[in-house]
Amino acid sequence: MHDRVWRTVRPLTAMIGIVLFWFVIGGLSGCTAAPILGEVSATAERYNPGRDTPLAISYEIGRSALVDIYILDANGQRYDLRRAQPRAAANDPYILRFDGSVPTDDPQVLRRLLPPGQYTLVVAARAADGNDSDERRLPLSIEGDVIAPPEIENLMVWPPVISPNADAIDDVAEFTYRLPVSATVNIEVQAPNGEIIPVVTREEEGPYEQRHVWNGKRPNGSLLEAGVYTYTVRAEDGFGNVVQRQGQITLADVGQPEARIVYSMIAPQRVMLGEVITVTIRVRNTGTVPIRTYGPPSGYEYTTDEVFSSVEDGIYAAQAGGFWRVGMDWDANSGGGPKRYPYRWAISPRPPEEWAKPFVEDFLYPGEEAEIIGRVRILQRETRMGFYVGLIQDGVGFFQDRTGRTIIDVGF
Repeated sequence: MHDRVWRTVRPLTAMIGIVLFWFVIGGLSGCTAAPILGEVSATAERYNPGRDTPLAISYEIGRSALVDIYILDANGQRYDLRRAQPRAAANDPYILRFDGSVPTDDPQVLRRLLPPGQYTLVVAARAADGNDSDERRLPLSIEGDVIAPPEIENLMVWPPVISPNADAIDDVAEFTYRLPVSATVNIEVQAPNGEIIPVVTREEEGPYEQRHVWNGKRPNGSLLEAGVYTYTVRAEDGFGNVVQRQGQITLADVGQPEARIVYSMIAPQRVMLGEVITVTIRVRNTGTVPIRTYGPPSGYEYTTDEVFSSVEDGIYAAQAGGFWRVGMDWDANSGGGPKRYPYRWAISPRPPEEWAKPFVEDFLYPGEEAEIIGRVRILQRETRMGFYVGLIQDGVGFFQDRTGRTIIDVGF
């Protein structure tokens, strides 16, 4: 009986042992780690940057690793394309495009095209824990001509301090420079808080003198804080060379001008032809920056046959945007656009001899209020004239229009 049982158990034990053996072997085989770095290849061993499409460098990663990709020249000089870049294991190979240019440590030459010669392409991978590493080396020949990086010549940013407040005094900065070759240009400004404000974005420019204007604002027109900003002018040629120049520009007295007519009166409302009507206007600077203004001064008298640009030999003709004045017009005035508000006066609480530039121009400062008195002698043969007042920024528009309307009856 015992022999029969033993004969039955022994084959069963042997079978279990065989199964366990293959299970262990299979388990060990399954636990074998994949190579950290698999196949590495490049689309060509010879590369001409001026003729060929960029090389495709392909490499396989079997386990999570930190990857270095670099070029060695004949003297052993190393040019990093990627350094300690984390890469996860993947079924598909990673691809790096190489156009023949490499980064540099020069703050003015960010990338430069490698000169013709014999090089070695190295792809190295190391495990994150440092316990395993591997690398592959491929020969690489760069052909063609020596292409020097372009230059940003005669760069000037002027003025170095701007005040974006719409007073037409240093409101904008000009970037002027010259390119010796065609290049793709970017200009950006970095704020003290790190914000990047684009000025020019990937603009193709030829080998000429160049000029760009920055208004000291974001592209959407919103204001920036006053402070010292860093500008960068960057140029990239068709061979991957990238150069840049940097400097500083200061924003001061930043603001948006604002003003309101707080009171107006036109009197008397009945006059005879040849008599004078008087307009009284009070204006308050409701903004945070001064408002620039010029004459004629308060108290100046027009006739209905005159306009602001024709009196005093034209010295009060409209100037570039930035100057503010108050004006008076009437309904039947046939002049449109720039001929509107033919009677205009400076917005200043001071006599012209006390202006910032005596008899030339003055400022209405934030919170300050000015009362302006103007006079117009009626020579127009109309029995009823509908007058009104407005607030004007020359060359920009009418910030208050057709307010304080008053009907004047004229007798002959």
